[in-house]
Amino acid sequence: MNDTVRARIRDKKRIVVKIGSSSLQHPETGDLDYIRMEVLIRELCNLRNQGKDVVLVSSGAIAAGRKAVHIRDINREHGENHIAVKQACAAIGQARLMMTYQKIFAEYNQVTAQILMTKNTIVDNLNRYNAHNTFSELLKMGVIPIVNENDTIATYEIEIGDNDTLSAVVAALIGADLLILLSDIDGLYTDDPHKNKDAAFIETVEHIDEKLMRMGKGSTGSSVGTGGMNTKLIAAKIATSMGADMIIANSADIRIIHRIMDGRNLGTLFCADRNDKFDLVDFIADYNQ
Repeated sequence: MNDTVRARIRDKKRIVVKIGSSSLQHPETGDLDYIRMEVLIRELCNLRNQGKDVVLVSSGAIAAGRKAVHIRDINREHGENHIAVKQACAAIGQARLMMTYQKIFAEYNQVTAQILMTKNTIVDNLNRYNAHNTFSELLKMGVIPIVNENDTIATYEIEIGDNDTLSAVVAALIGADLLILLSDIDGLYTDDPHKNKDAAFIETVEHIDEKLMRMGKGSTGSSVGTGGMNTKLIAAKIATSMGADMIIANSADIRIIHRIMDGRNLGTLFCADRNDKFDLVDFIADYNQ
């Protein structure tokens, strides 16, 4: 059954790929890893050349900005002013990140666009309508949109807070049929494999229930990003409820993207499980509250 489910991945037409901060940087310095970025971009351009619609959700703006102005730890170094400093770093880093992306994408003659979102992009009806139309037109043009949260203006009240959830929201908004979350983990386990050597890897999840959601509680991601397994399971809940398959896979070798698209049994596959009662707007409105 799993082989059949995996084989259908080859036929996906509209794909959202999310890559985390730690996957784009040298761990020793925090600087952007240009080789890894180039591999990512080549993989995405190859999907476009197959006639597929592609959207990239990319973290890394705050980390890139923090590095540019020589800040090691925003919270520790700036105390009560940490939110303003974080937003300033986002403004610096987003520009640097997009400049790098556009330079490398241009080598493959691929046009990109920047889209920055907050919770209001989804919750507000007019904003959501406009965002949907913008994505639709860009994809018709063959453009690869690069999406991030608008950390320069986002505060607790209007932030989504992590790009795992944001990527699932984007997938729902554009009617994607596949979401790939690239992270520093292989996929979903029955327990934390770093703490429990008997933790078993889960290849396929056909239905997300409350027991599964509880497995993600308390998990943490890398110090660079903002998400752990909990946010990935929330993303899976959103994506599958809206009719998309989702795969969590390890970004250690970014070429895993085309291997996944070839139908190979890599990462954890969450099967689409459309729920007509699931209300994306209400879910996001209540998220992080």
